[in-house]
Amino acid sequence: MSLLAWIVLGLIAGFVGSKIVNNTGQGLIVDILLGVVGAVVGGFLFNQFGQPGVSGLNLYSLLVAIVGAVVVLWLYHTLIGRRRVH
Repeated sequence: MSLLAWIVLGLIAGFVGSKIVNNTGQGLIVDILLGVVGAVVGGFLFNQFGQPGVSGLNLYSLLVAIVGAVVVLWLYHTLIGRRRVH
């Protein structure tokens, strides 16, 4: 996949993942980074269960990236939430 395809996939997956986890977007740059990291994490998780990971700019890859973004966001909020205990 080209760099532009990763950015587009990352933006969409990061935005949707942010909406699923906390009902707001995180911002353009953070959504892109979250989506790209989510695509990598989602690809890894799907491979562990015997399914293909991100294969291009298509709906299946978008689903994989969204699942990964949700996992990354959930972990992030879980870890940050623990540190903010007063």
